[in-house]
Parts: sequence; C-alpha cells; structure tokens
Amino acid sequence: MKHRIVVVGAGYAGAYVAGNLTRRLSPADTEITVVNAEPDFVERLRLHQLAAGHEIEAPKLADVFAGTGIRLRLARVTAVDPERQVVAIAGADGGELGYDTLVYALGSHVADHGVPGVAEHAFHVTARPAALRLRERLDRLVRRGEGGRVLVVGDGLTGIETATEFAESRPSLSVALIARGELGARLSDGARSHLRQACDRLGITVLEHTSVEAVEATRVLCADGTALASDATVWTAGFSVSPIAAASGLKVTENGQIVVDDTMRSVSHPNVYAAGDSAHAIGDNGRPLPMSCASAGSTGRQATDAIVGRLTGREIAKSKLDYPGNHISLGRRDGILQMVDDEARAKPKYVGGRKAARIKSGILQISLWGISHPTFGLPKRKRRLAATPGVSAEKALA
Repeated sequence: MKHRIVVVGAGYAGAYVAGNLTRRLSPADTEITVVNAEPDFVERLRLHQLAAGHEIEAPKLADVFAGTGIRLRLARVTAVDPERQVVAIAGADGGELGYDTLVYALGSHVADHGVPGVAEHAFHVTARPAALRLRERLDRLVRRGEGGRVLVVGDGLTGIETATEFAESRPSLSVALIARGELGARLSDGARSHLRQACDRLGITVLEHTSVEAVEATRVLCADGTALASDATVWTAGFSVSPIAAASGLKVTENGQIVVDDTMRSVSHPNVYAAGDSAHAIGDNGRPLPMSCASAGSTGRQATDAIVGRLTGREIAKSKLDYPGNHISLGRRDGILQMVDDEARAKPKYVGGRKAARIKSGILQISLWGISHPTFGLPKRKRRLAATPGVSAEKALA
C-alpha cells in the first residue's frame, strides 16, 4: 500500500511543498494529493494590482500539476481529524480523504478584529473573488465621472501597496490611508521618508494615529468621533487563519496557528506538518516568522526536507528560518527594499525607487515561475521509502 501524502491548500506554501515532494519521492510507494477550493493558483501578492485594474496570471492548477503524478481535488476543506487521519472535504467530489502524512497549508484570510461592519461593508484583497469585487466597485466609481473616495484601513505592507497602487492606477479617485500609528514605523528613517514622499507624489491622504471603530456602507467611524466618508473601504488591517486546525484538536496558538517544531512538524501529532501562514514557526532569531510569502518559502522548504528525510530514513536537512526584510511596491515604478537585522529591526540602509520596484517584480516573477514548474530539475532517480508498505505512519515517521 502506498504512503498517502495529502496537502491541503495550494497557495505559495502548499503548491511548493507538493511540487518538491513529487520531485523527490518515488511514485512506486507514495501518492500525493492536493486539495484546493479554487481551480487556479492565486498570486496573492498581486491581488491589489488585480483590484486596481491590471491583469495578472492565474495558472490552472490542473495545468501546473499535469504530468507530475499529483492528484488534484478541487474541494473545500471543512475539517481535519488527526486521530482518524482523514480530511473532510465539500464540493462536487466531497466526502473524506485519508492520509498517512498531512501537510496543512490553508493560509490566511482577512481579519476583522471584531470591528463592526467590516464583514458587511468593507472590501479586501486576500482572495481573487474579493479583489475582483473591489475592482468592479472601483470601475463604477471611475465611470461615474465624479471621482470617489477610497479609504484603505491599515498601514502594513498590504495597506501601503494597495493605497499606492490605487492612487497610481486610478488617478481620478481620492485615496486615503489610515494608520493606527506612525506611517512606516517599522522602516528606517530614510525608507520612511521615501514612503511619505511617494504618498505625497501620488496624492494619498495619510491619516496617522487613527483607530477605526466601525465600518458603514458610506463612511468609517473613528475612535475620536470622526466620521470619514467613503465610497469604497478596503480593510487591510491584518490576517487570521482558518479555525479548522483549532477545531481538529491539533495544538495551536491563541490565533489558531499550528504549533510546530523546527522541522515544521506538529508538536501534538507527528504525522501532520504545517507550512506558510498556518504554521507558528520560530525563526532562527527566536521570534515567530511573520505571515508572508517569504515565510511560506522557508517553512515549505523545511517541511519538504523533513518529510523526505523521515520517510526515506535519511538525515533531515535544516533550512534557514529567517526573515531578511520587506519588499514594498509603491505603484509600478517605485518601491522600497528594507532589510532587517537579527532582531527584526530595520537596518539604516535601504533601496528605493525604480531599482526596488524591479527587484520586487523579479521576485514575483520567480515565485510564479517556480510554482508553475513544480518538477523543474526532476531527478532521474527518486528516493524510495525506508518503511515497508503498509506500516503505520506513526512508525514510519518516528
């Protein structure tokens, strides 16, 4: 009986792990199944560009995994039962899917932090359908010919990139960026100044030290009693993970991320691995890795190495678990590359302008190419499992 590896989620982390596992493990004694709700690979890092009106690639997962031996199930994961070792899925081809090794990579979605009205009235850019819905609203505002006011709530990387992209691509709209504290507080002095200049150049109104208490259909209510008119409120004030892991009995943090060891293995269930935003992974600096594409790459790489090593009886390679810095797009022709030190503090030097924009664009292109070619460099000889067929996953992974 083949060892069943199930990967739930085909974002940056899940697609990376699935592709690399099929490159390195022999199909003679392993089968790999990927479960994903959407048929396309979503370039989440570019969804703000999609909402702004640009076209971005959305490779079909069926095409991505064609010829690799990976089985694709287009379905929504509804539950995980780590004791019975099954995943419950809903869709046209629903039911239960058994596994011997599970890779949990369901990613994250927008977090409303309990603010009233966010779910009902705010837009976001954490999913392709949501970005397209926002795009339609912006199109209507532009066609109206009277302009329109767009409020972007949240000054993290997503908020900054969204506000600057909208202001550059939709110059007829009035864009405001609401920051809870100082704009770009985590950047170096030079990078923070560059960011402010970019906002000024693009005509973005920055509202610092402002907290939003409620979102309504046509306005945002702030903690100081101010009411800000809005034709489209875009919520970018953080991310949260699916409650599925917490409901399954896996050990999770307060925010629902799966607690893993330094090989991305669940500390409570040894045949479950987590990668990407779903994993509470501690970096080499002793701090939790942030939810990001960079973290998806490092955690996915480590999970792959650990699974291959344990299943084939080889030494587990250790990946660097670090977060070197932030690559921030400020529209299509400007950007900031801000490196950080071992304590996650911004280094004094930064790269700004067109060079930073080209670097960010190159990173996005490389990431998409890597996902779209999961078996590039396919080895001529794949590794066989060390465990005999039919042995339990617990023993095989011990």
